[in-house]
Amino acid sequence: MSSHDIFLGETIGTAVLILLGGGVCAAVTFKRSKAFNAGWVAIAFGWGFAVLTGAYMVGGVSGAHLNPAVTIGLAIEGGTKWSDVPLYLASQLLGAMIGAVLVWIVYYGQFQAHLTDQAVLEAHANNGEEGMVDPKAAPKAGPVLGIFSTGPEIRNAVQNLVTEIIATVVLVLAILTQGLNDNGNGLGVLGALITSFVVVSIGLSLGGPTGYAINPVRDLGPRIVHSLLPLPNKGGSDWSYAWIPVAGPLIGGALAGLIYKLF
Repeated sequence: MSSHDIFLGETIGTAVLILLGGGVCAAVTFKRSKAFNAGWVAIAFGWGFAVLTGAYMVGGVSGAHLNPAVTIGLAIEGGTKWSDVPLYLASQLLGAMIGAVLVWIVYYGQFQAHLTDQAVLEAHANNGEEGMVDPKAAPKAGPVLGIFSTGPEIRNAVQNLVTEIIATVVLVLAILTQGLNDNGNGLGVLGALITSFVVVSIGLSLGGPTGYAINPVRDLGPRIVHSLLPLPNKGGSDWSYAWIPVAGPLIGGALAGLIYKLF
């Protein structure tokens, strides 16, 4: 597998993953979206199918890691060369940022409408004129960071970190124990399908506390894009929390690799 294959496959695959995963978050969030308020089940399945699509597209090119936690787990297990790890991680981060920009492009009108209406609501509220705007006619006030990255329902650093570690161990162990392709570098066709359902299961069962990043670049790349995009009234990027969905999955991926190798 050449460096060109790794770069191309991981960049495209991760971009598709984030485009479809972030896209379902946007679809559910924006009132002026046909999927508004579709709920957590839609998000969980949306992310699962996002993994499936990205993995199918590039599995034969780069192994479709699409996730630094998976790359680290495979490197510890022995299926990926450590010398390839930096390229995998850099390509995945680039792909995640591209995917987040594409979500913004697809939902550009919804972003503008949501944030503009939010500003109007806040302006009237600040002037004591809440009644001048029908709350049912405008989106719920609130930042759009959740479209780009994860956040905890209860902010407890230890619990949040442990949750991400445990969820990622489940994901990476599921990948290591089935579905490796012929060259041992990533998911084959059946493995991609099984792993997509594992992601859905993790989302439904373990995603409640933190939003289940289980992928450092899934959170970091879009969070960087959120901080850079010219979105009015977008709110902060919550950098004080950002280390948890990076460190937790990396630790979880490493633990899964060690568990697999030892047992």
